[in-house]
Amino acid sequence: MGLKIMVMVSFFGVKKDNFRVGRAVLPKFFLENVGLEIFEVLKKGGKTVAVSNMPQVMIDSFLRDYLDIDLVVGRELKVFCGYFVGLMEDKKKNLVLQGIIKQENSGDVIGISSLNSSLDHYKLFLQQCNEVYLVRSTDKRSWQHLSRDKYPKPLIFHDGRLAFRPALSDCLAMFMWFPFGLVVAIIRAFVALTLPFEISTPTLIFSGLRFTVITKPKTSRSFQNSKDCQKTERTLYVCNHRTLLDPLYLSFALKKNVTAVTYSLSRMSEILAPIKTVRMTRNRDQDAKLAKSLLNQGDLVICPEGTTCREPYLLRFSPLFAEMSDNIIPVASNSHVSMFYGTTAGGLKCLDPFVFLMNPSPGYTMQLLEGVSGLSMCQDGNESRFDVANYVQSELGKALGFECTKLTRRDKYQILAGNDGIACTSSKS
Repeated sequence: MGLKIMVMVSFFGVKKDNFRVGRAVLPKFFLENVGLEIFEVLKKGGKTVAVSNMPQVMIDSFLRDYLDIDLVVGRELKVFCGYFVGLMEDKKKNLVLQGIIKQENSGDVIGISSLNSSLDHYKLFLQQCNEVYLVRSTDKRSWQHLSRDKYPKPLIFHDGRLAFRPALSDCLAMFMWFPFGLVVAIIRAFVALTLPFEISTPTLIFSGLRFTVITKPKTSRSFQNSKDCQKTERTLYVCNHRTLLDPLYLSFALKKNVTAVTYSLSRMSEILAPIKTVRMTRNRDQDAKLAKSLLNQGDLVICPEGTTCREPYLLRFSPLFAEMSDNIIPVASNSHVSMFYGTTAGGLKCLDPFVFLMNPSPGYTMQLLEGVSGLSMCQDGNESRFDVANYVQSELGKALGFECTKLTRRDKYQILAGNDGIACTSSKS
């Protein structure tokens, strides 16, 4: 009955074609609850089949993509005019399993189930499996959690606002904090938007924000060319992208305003931003001219990934920044939240900064690395703009302990939202 209520509340009135929670949100929570012991048992088997009473759309992507399960047998949801009605179909699992076993023509079929499973589930395994092993709740408590480095497929992208596994006690704590979080976020936003850095920074720290600035990096290889680099040249800060607040926190770290160039930003965020923001056109030549003109006016910050990434990975860096300046400062940015993620792919982006500030004690770390010379190296032919971009990405990855990837903004939005992530800005380009 509890499962039926959950399905009714979660799916009633949801459009079938727009449902991406099973692929974008749930895999993170499921992976955090996978036991290392049972995962190693699954890897020793041949063909693996998962049988569940949960809706197929909730578990199929997780089991196939992240646990390498070959076949998933779940419950189908009833659909009316393209919308879920919150009811599950009565699927004949016995016939489905029987067909799979006959197709594989295998005599050794082993079933593993929970001791607390329904009687129908237990009978199903007895009818179709040569051996059945039941796992007790006490056994599960002693299991080790599957570590990130043992995931069959790395979890790089996920959506949703919750930053914690929704256990009962954690959810109660979240609901109790929520009204206080709204008030705290409003106060923090007001302080950041209205007060000067000398006053706003200690006030925000007093409210619970944790902010760390590291300005003395270790010496490392650089493309720096002291002869061609002018001391009077404006600084281009190249930052990896964790949240929309990256440029603002950099301004707090430098104690001065910098201009931020963005690939997509909601109109509300542009209006409320306490620093100047300029939207890129996604045309390389136009963007290069725009960035150079902005650099002549003052310091500039750019996030060449083009989108945020929550997990410890760096997306591919656009090489556009490499030909803009000889005075490039890589900035390693990292954020920490305990309740709510301040980023989204399918939700309201205008709420991202506000949601981040709703956390009880959100944290940010900004580390300024050794300068890089990009423009002169590219013009001299010693290094290509791609070499400079890859070097900056690798240095930021080393500083943060993140893994560098070749994934792009388009890859992220195709996985999480089913689009290229440029619909909101195309009309403005």
